[in-house]
Amino acid sequence: MPDTPSVLFVCVKNGGKSQMAAGLMRKLAGTAVEVHSAGTKPGVTINALSAESLLEVDVDVSGEHPKPIDPALLARMDYVITLGGEARVETVDGPTFENWDTDEPSERGIDGMERMRLVRDDIAIRVEALTSRLLSTKP
Repeated sequence: MPDTPSVLFVCVKNGGKSQMAAGLMRKLAGTAVEVHSAGTKPGVTINALSAESLLEVDVDVSGEHPKPIDPALLARMDYVITLGGEARVETVDGPTFENWDTDEPSERGIDGMERMRLVRDDIAIRVEALTSRLLSTKP
C-alpha cells in the first residue's frame, strides 16, 4: 500500500541492533508499517543473545538473517534509521535519515544478557516513539 509508512533499520552486521529494532517494530505496528533491516557489512548470523533477549518480550527473529543494503529498497523507504555510531549509509533523495546513538552498556562494563536487555530496552523506547510518529501522521 502506497500510504503505508516504511522504515529500514541499519547497523553494521545486521545481526543485533537493526534486527532488534525491526522485530520490535513489527510486533508493535504489525502490517501498519513496512519494516526492513540491513547491514553495512552484514555478518553471517543473528547475534544469539540479541535473539534471546527479544524472545523475552515475545519477538522471534529466528527466521531472519543478516542482509546487505538493497539500494532500490533504500531509495523507496520513508525512513532510514542507523543504530549506533559505526554504521554509515550514504544518503539518497527520498528517505528521512536518522541516527539512533543507542546505549552501549559494555562501555560501563556491563556485558552478556544484562547488556543485551539494556540495549533492547533502549531500542524499544525509540521504536515506540517512531511508531507513534509514523502512525499519527497516517491519513
